[in-house]
Amino acid sequence: MKSRTSRTNIMRRLILSLSGLTAVAIATAILFLPELFYAGYGIEVAGDTALKNELKAPAGLLLAGGALMLLGAFRAEWTTHALVAAAVVYLSYGFSRVASFALDGMPGSGFLEAALVEIVIGVVALLALIPETRGRRPADFSASVKRNAARDSWAEAETSAAA
Repeated sequence: MKSRTSRTNIMRRLILSLSGLTAVAIATAILFLPELFYAGYGIEVAGDTALKNELKAPAGLLLAGGALMLLGAFRAEWTTHALVAAAVVYLSYGFSRVASFALDGMPGSGFLEAALVEIVIGVVALLALIPETRGRRPADFSASVKRNAARDSWAEAETSAAA
C-alpha cells in the first residue's frame, strides 16, 4: 500500500509541476510578449492597446493559478487544492473554446489543438483527485474539515499559552 501511495504522490507532483509550469509559461508570454504569443495563432495585437489589456487580464489569473499548481507540487497540504485549481482552470479554458467553436465557428487548427490539450490536462488533474475521495461520502469531508479546524485551533491555543 505504501508504494501505491508513494506512486500516487509522485504522479500528482508531476501533474501539478507540468500543469503549473505550462500555465506560468503561457501567462508570462501573454503578459510580456503578447505580439509574439498571439502571432502563433494568427492574431495581430500590435498597436491595439485595448485588445492587449483585455488579453492580459485573464493572463494574471492564469499566472496565479499556475503558481498555486506549483505550490501544490511542492507542499503536500496544498496538493488537493492545486489539483482542483488545475482541473478548473484547464477544463474551463478547454470547454470555453469548444463552446466558441459551436457558437462562432472553427478558427485555425491551433485553437483546436489548444482545446484538446487543455481538456486532457484538466481531466488528468481531475482523475488525480480520485484516490483522495475514494470511499468517502460528502459528510466525511465536512467531518474532516471540522476535525482539522479543531486541531488547528487547539494548536494555536497551545502555542499562545506557551508564549
